[in-house]
Amino acid sequence: MRIIGGALRGRPLHAPPGHAVRPTADRTRQALFNLLEHGKLTSTGARVAGATVLDAFAGTGALALEALSRGAEHATLIENDRTAVAAARANAEALGLAAATHILQADARRPPPAARPATLIFLDPPYGQGLAEQALAALQAAGWVAADALIAIETGSKEALQPVPGFAIQDHRRYGRAAVWLLTLE
Repeated sequence: MRIIGGALRGRPLHAPPGHAVRPTADRTRQALFNLLEHGKLTSTGARVAGATVLDAFAGTGALALEALSRGAEHATLIENDRTAVAAARANAEALGLAAATHILQADARRPPPAARPATLIFLDPPYGQGLAEQALAALQAAGWVAADALIAIETGSKEALQPVPGFAIQDHRRYGRAAVWLLTLE
């Protein structure tokens, strides 16, 4: 696992051993960032460069760190697993991104109030548990979702994303065992 693009392209990322953390595959992450930087939703403005990022269910922090490598301004990572939090901190430090990140050990379904809303939000929960929908509603209620935010949700490729009141699905793509959904506020 590595940073795919930007200033830190090729730098390694480390994940804790075991199956507790399922990092987004390099191929899926590359496809997602291609959508964010060159897809049909880019006409509404830059989606990565200058973004305030929230990476919920952050795991190793790969999505947030990739965004920072590509010019995002700041990233907050929310992760519940202690081992994954340690891995995300170690990755941010190793990449020299600790000052641009804020890592919270918390449950994304019960997040703390936002210090500032995010313009680019990643949700990569465990597959098949309906956690993305719960977390998105909770994050919005806690002030994490900016009015112009773009939300990228990763699910299993055969999962359906249930509607979340106030959000509209703008795009949906499948990449092997993963699917990516892009949402905006209605």
